[in-house]
Amino acid sequence: MGRWTLAALVVNSIIGSGIFGLPDDVARSVGAAAPLAYLLAAVGIGVIMACFAEVSSQFDAAGGPYLYARAAFGQLAGIQMGWCAWLVRLTSAAANANLFVDYLGQFWPATNAAAQRAAVLTVLLGLLAGVNVRGVRGGAQLSNVFTLAKLAPLLFFIVAGLALAGGNIRIEASGASAAGWLQAVLALMFAFGGFEAALMPMAEARHPRRDAPFALLTGLAVVAAVYMLVHLVVMGALSDPAASAQRPLADAAMRFLGPWGASLMAAGALISTYGYLSGQFVSAPRLTYAFAEQKDFPSWFAAVHPKFRTPYLSILVYTALVWGLAVYGSFIWNAILAAVARLFTYGLVCGALLVLRRRQPHAPAFRLPAGGLFAAVGIGFCGVLIAQMNQQHLKIVLAVAAVGLLNWALVRVRRS
Repeated sequence: MGRWTLAALVVNSIIGSGIFGLPDDVARSVGAAAPLAYLLAAVGIGVIMACFAEVSSQFDAAGGPYLYARAAFGQLAGIQMGWCAWLVRLTSAAANANLFVDYLGQFWPATNAAAQRAAVLTVLLGLLAGVNVRGVRGGAQLSNVFTLAKLAPLLFFIVAGLALAGGNIRIEASGASAAGWLQAVLALMFAFGGFEAALMPMAEARHPRRDAPFALLTGLAVVAAVYMLVHLVVMGALSDPAASAQRPLADAAMRFLGPWGASLMAAGALISTYGYLSGQFVSAPRLTYAFAEQKDFPSWFAAVHPKFRTPYLSILVYTALVWGLAVYGSFIWNAILAAVARLFTYGLVCGALLVLRRRQPHAPAFRLPAGGLFAAVGIGFCGVLIAQMNQQHLKIVLAVAAVGLLNWALVRVRRS
């Protein structure tokens, strides 16, 4: 994969279902000052991505955050990071698959029945599994296609909305409490998250040390611009975005384009969610492959197809688990787990920057100016948002940590 393919994978890994349901939630938290919340979240995630840019440039193997934590803090931290990262990938993909079928029900109501729903999920996920087993190039090219396809309706929405409703945009001061602002930024962190998935298949990147920083920063610039402009259009089209139900973009398009515009945005949601899945199928199976390659997971997860040279067993297991979560799981539960686990992941990678700088001061890698300051700010930013989690969030995090600890204990017993 070249640098532009990697940048497209970053964009595809971030933009999924969130932007199609996000503006009303942010508006409910901070009102007409919502664009400032987007700016704050973009700055915060930019600090974290800058730390990822330096840390990721020191590795050219598959694994992403799991590999970084293992190198910086040891096997236990690596395994804990790996489980968090894998569960985020599974639950995020399952949530997007569920959302895809939900939107499809607007055009094909029969998919609301359990049997038809399971059949649709089988076809959608099975297609992605087949493409990715046949080779990373095919999977990455499919991800590129979906990246362009998901951006096209959003860009049309932005251009048409600014032309037809841009005069109504009013950014005003907000009387929201600090808790309201933190909730808005936390929701936006879920929307901005996912970029780390693009770093998992680095063993199949052409020039990982050079291309990873470029892909991360280019992806952030594209996503931040799209998110900000989409919300501004919603503000211009809807007098009260917070009153929108579950489809703020479709409601906004209905105002300035009519029914066909609302249908276009519903179709865009289908493309976006399936495009997100296509990116996950490229990156997520490489995590369990890296797990097994480091002997922290059953060795058969590292099995490579004799003809296509892909980690086909990791791909097939990932497909089966995503299918199971999509059929039986809850979208809200998956989203909570993904958001909370990501914050722990991001904070740990920011800490890894400090450790790896001290341990490998002359490593041939991208060096972030004032990297220590960026790492400290990133850790603090994650800590403030982690403090917003409720008791349910804490239980989920502890359960994930317990699974990782058991995995680590079993590995140590087997090796001894």
